[in-house]
Amino acid sequence: MTDLQATPAAPATHAPRHRYGDLPASVEGRALFLDVDGTLLDIADRPEDVQVPPHLLDSLALLSARLEGALALVSGRSLARLKQFFPDLSCGLAGLHGAEIAYPNGTHAAVQRSPELQGAIEALSRVATTWPGVEIEDKGGAFAAHYRLAPQFAAAVEVEMERLARRLGDQVVVQKGKCVIEIRPAGHDKGTALLEFMSQPPFAGRTPVAVGDDLTDEAMFRAANELGGLSVKVGAQGDTLARGIVSSPGDVRAWIADVAR
Repeated sequence: MTDLQATPAAPATHAPRHRYGDLPASVEGRALFLDVDGTLLDIADRPEDVQVPPHLLDSLALLSARLEGALALVSGRSLARLKQFFPDLSCGLAGLHGAEIAYPNGTHAAVQRSPELQGAIEALSRVATTWPGVEIEDKGGAFAAHYRLAPQFAAAVEVEMERLARRLGDQVVVQKGKCVIEIRPAGHDKGTALLEFMSQPPFAGRTPVAVGDDLTDEAMFRAANELGGLSVKVGAQGDTLARGIVSSPGDVRAWIADVAR
């Protein structure tokens, strides 16, 4: 888990003030890393109910072209799901918090699903039948329990996920988010994904900008900060490593449409 107290949040001084909060007025010379749920897309009660707004794909395509391909979507979703959301988008994609990566040159890297992980998913699905309203999301190489519709089961979900993680051992970590607890591969996070992209063209040599909304994005904020870039959190700031803030996913989408043109 990211230690949010290790590096206190600093004021947003890395970019000119823009009418969309602390997002930069220009993307020239930058590499852009965007979370998906809660950042590009509005949160839904169930993960399958998330909608991609009209024209967002066109705006992202224009933005990627403006950045000469130095755009990456970095998500807890699976790579397959990201490609369904954003078909034919020419940019980098990181799924499962960096455990799956699709590079702009068309190559891929992914952690394979183990038999032990398969058994854990099946065990969680059986237990979840006693938690009406809790949604189990099978991501392939990871899995999550969403309790937004049944917050009364939050403690029970946490206990079971911690138990399953102990059984799986050091191959996984527990990741908490907004009304969700996930078991995902160890050794990868959104920060390692950002650093991996930044190590090669077309990202190398640019200044990173990381935009996210949740605990899972703190590793990405840390990596961007360490490279001298900008980190921007969507929504209420609270304890965060982000050095800037923007109000909502709607503002992020409006900013993308603006700077892409």
